[in-house]
Amino acid sequence: MSKIYLCIDLKSFYASVECVERDLDPFEINLVVADPTRGGGAITLAATPAIKRLGVPSRGRIFEIPKDIEYIIAPPRMKLYMKYSAKIYKIFLKYISSNDIHVYSIDESFLDITPYLSLYHMNPKQIAKMIIDDIYNTTGITATCGIGTNLYLAKVALDITAKHTKDNMGYLDEDLYKQLLWHHTPLTDFWMVGPGTSNRLAMLGINDMYGIAHYPEKILYKLFGVNAEYLIDHAWGREPVEISDIKAYKPKANSISNSQILFEDYNYKDAYLIMKEMVETNVLSLTEKHLVTNHISLFIGYSKNVISPSRGSCKITVTTNSYRLLLEEFKRLYKRVVNPNYPIRQIAISFGNVINEANEQYDLFTDIEDIEKEKRVQKALVEIKAKFGKNSVLKGMNYLEKATARKRNGLVGGHNA
Repeated sequence: MSKIYLCIDLKSFYASVECVERDLDPFEINLVVADPTRGGGAITLAATPAIKRLGVPSRGRIFEIPKDIEYIIAPPRMKLYMKYSAKIYKIFLKYISSNDIHVYSIDESFLDITPYLSLYHMNPKQIAKMIIDDIYNTTGITATCGIGTNLYLAKVALDITAKHTKDNMGYLDEDLYKQLLWHHTPLTDFWMVGPGTSNRLAMLGINDMYGIAHYPEKILYKLFGVNAEYLIDHAWGREPVEISDIKAYKPKANSISNSQILFEDYNYKDAYLIMKEMVETNVLSLTEKHLVTNHISLFIGYSKNVISPSRGSCKITVTTNSYRLLLEEFKRLYKRVVNPNYPIRQIAISFGNVINEANEQYDLFTDIEDIEKEKRVQKALVEIKAKFGKNSVLKGMNYLEKATARKRNGLVGGHNA
């Protein structure tokens, strides 16, 4: 028996939640979710279907919204959206086992309904409608659904075909996919095909999935490497990965990263303060996970791209999670790569070659007793912050005017909770 998957998307999720909370209809009210404190350049995280019909996209900027459109700006409330998402997940669990659910994002999930067709004596659309209706009746949120014989087809049915149906549901199997979408353009409408991939394909004269399916595979592998396998499979409507494979996958993380786009331009000295805070955050992450590192990386982006970004990395002589030792290495790297004459707007740091702390190593110049004392303090900080919140213990640097850690500790996904 072939598999049947649902891909359920919560339509204009953040904006819909804000409308529900205000007792408004997202299909009638012009509303965008954005942080007005960030000025006209603030990104609109979501937009209601009503304002989208007027040409206002999600992920635009406030200043791009035409002046003649009246609309509501709703500041983002990430904890509220997570609460709604959790409530909707519980609705899924009324009908489907957690083993057959893959949460793809806060507003999108895959459900394997294959074993439930006979259980409920329903066809795929009837099961989808049952779940979608329950979501709306329980939360007020409208959902759309793609139905497919594999995960890829369910996602494409959601993204492309469901938009053109009255019931907000689309269905695809491999034959229908070839019949309906082999010549669909642009290619960027398809899952996992970004502008870069699309542009490289265009250089080969390929503008649709039919073109990929019938192009010499050897050339595609030469151009795209292992990613050619995904392109070719998807061009034919194939996807071998199942939800059980996703749940069984255990990634081996070998790096821990942290990045910030700053709220304003920072000078050389103030940006160094931000880097110090970021190093501490990463160090506590290492401590919590019982990991150590011997490789560090730094990226600095300048305001309005006045000059090319600065970047650098280095392998260090110890394998550690000591804040003192790692900060000293970052201090040297910062002095070596950062241009002090230009305003800074982005900072990213990374710890590479991350391994279990049982493998920590030090050189002859390291005071092991001091390291052990520091580790005890770091572990205590991790425990306190886990119990009482990230801002329960702060350092003097966190209270400086240009520091950002206190504010960022209160954000969820980079936005106000």
